[in-house]
Amino acid sequence: MGNFLAGKVVAVTGAGRGIGRAVALAAAAEGAKVVVNDYGVSIEGAQPASEIADAVVKEIESAGGEAVAVADDISTMTGGQRLVDVALAEYGRIDGVVCVAGILRERMLFNMSEEEWDPVVATHLKGTFTVFRAASAVMRKQGSGALIGFTSGNHQGSVSQANYSAAKGGIISLVRSAALGLHKYGVTANAVAPVARTRMSAGVPMELKEIGEPEDVAALVVYLLSDRAKAENITGQVYTIAGPKIAVWAQPRELRAGYADGAWTPEKIADFLPGTVGTDPMPMLARLEEMARAAAAKERPNA
Repeated sequence: MGNFLAGKVVAVTGAGRGIGRAVALAAAAEGAKVVVNDYGVSIEGAQPASEIADAVVKEIESAGGEAVAVADDISTMTGGQRLVDVALAEYGRIDGVVCVAGILRERMLFNMSEEEWDPVVATHLKGTFTVFRAASAVMRKQGSGALIGFTSGNHQGSVSQANYSAAKGGIISLVRSAALGLHKYGVTANAVAPVARTRMSAGVPMELKEIGEPEDVAALVVYLLSDRAKAENITGQVYTIAGPKIAVWAQPRELRAGYADGAWTPEKIADFLPGTVGTDPMPMLARLEEMARAAAAKERPNA
């Protein structure tokens, strides 16, 4: 076992399978006591079962680590609070939370129902908020802690996952808000946009040229939870890890601006905006033609 997280207490949501499980195991292997949360649902969000979290706890314990299972639904305020309460009751503190839990309900925007929108946003975005909310209150008093949200490259937009993309974009803004609001208390907040082989990535309708394993993602998360990352003042960042590649996403900023003489009118904007302010082309939009050609040929396009 390592000591990158020695003495720390870390809670991980969605820790029963895939990336969440890899994060829980890696944190324990580096010396952390781990609260393993998984509601145990299918990829569509149905069929909850607590045995998933219990199994990961047994893996950690068999390797010589310490862990406890929490099977609550973190899309509720009580579920997010209980995750932190269990950490405090069992181990006396909470040093890091990692929000990996997520589900998919894919549908074109014009066909998407409320029943397909609400659970996805609740699990990803509200589920990150409930845990951040409960943990940050404790970390503020401690004067230390790390919040890690999970986003996706799909925060740029998605053809058939508007619910998922909206939630993942919201997580980035939540992370940046947490970084700003908690900086003076010694608490960091960052987001990870992983590209790894999981049951979710198996359904991506294109060949991913850059993709790794859940263990790659776990290594980055362990670092972001550590004192080494805090010493480098790493906060408010979004990182992608895809096999051998680590990338940082740009912070939002104005690209270009123009100014009018006098009040704007629709006609003045029509003459001014295209040539002076212009647009910022969407990379995802440029790939739609390639995806359409590949679909027609019954192939999977490269990402």
